[in-house]
Amino acid sequence: MRQLNSFSSDALNAMSQDDKLIDLNAERAKRVHDLNDKRLNEVRQAFEQAMPLGKPKKKPKNKPKKR
Repeated sequence: MRQLNSFSSDALNAMSQDDKLIDLNAERAKRVHDLNDKRLNEVRQAFEQAMPLGKPKKKPKNKPKKR
């Protein structure tokens, strides 16, 4: 049983040292994130075309009237 545990830890150490090893979960997470960003940008652009934001109105610099 100890040999099995030492073998698995050795295998994990060897895997972590391999530069060519690709973490598929991390790559998938990046891709999902990129796809979500793309979708968000498309929705944002469609919203801006449908309801464009006007320029903000400037507040007058007049003093408030006294009563």
